[in-house]
Parts: sequence; C-alpha cells; structure tokens
Amino acid sequence: MLHMHVTSWILGLILFLVALFLYKQGNEKGGKIVHMILRLFYLIIIFTGGYLLFDVYLANFSMPMGAEAITKGIAGIWLIAAMEMLLVKTTKGKPVAGWWAQLIIALILVLVLGYIRLPL
Repeated sequence: MLHMHVTSWILGLILFLVALFLYKQGNEKGGKIVHMILRLFYLIIIFTGGYLLFDVYLANFSMPMGAEAITKGIAGIWLIAAMEMLLVKTTKGKPVAGWWAQLIIALILVLVLGYIRLPL
C-alpha cells in the first residue's frame, strides 16, 4: 500500500502541474479534464494514506510516531486543499500568492515527516 500511496502522490503532483499549465494557457476544456482526473487521485491519496495511518502507525500506537503520523496526515490533507484551491482560484483569475505559500509549506512538512522522520 505504501508504493501505491507514493505513486499516487507523484502522479497527483504531475497532474496538478499539467492542469495548472493548461489553465494558464487558456485551455479550459483540457484543464478541466486533467483537474477531474486529479480529483480522482485525491481520493486515492486520501484512501491509501488513511489505510497506512490506521494500519501501520495507529495499530501499534507509540507516542512520538503516532503523533507525527497524524500530523503528516493532516499536512497531507492541507496540501491537497492548497492544490485544489490554487487550481480553482487560477481558473477564476483571483490572486493565488497565499495559496502558493501554503502549498510550499505543506509540501515541505509532508516531505520532511514522510521521508526523514517516519520509518516507512
């Protein structure tokens, strides 16, 4: 399940960038198609992340690892929300600087917790 989670995150980030570039180029139809596929990947990411959280970390709950795993889960949902809001605000032509900042902070937090702190 870990490989599926990592693969879905990588594909999700790639689809996010593709949708963003399509929206920036004015290709609304192509951007909407990629955006809908990205939303499917959001569901896969949330399902596999929830499975990993409950099956691996919370089944043998120990205080530092369990708390960090829960924090990583919350940061992952924050990252998905920032990605989604950034795409929606871009399509509407509204300012997105704050959402870029949130996306970068959440991405750094997820990567640090996922690849440096947590054992998997």
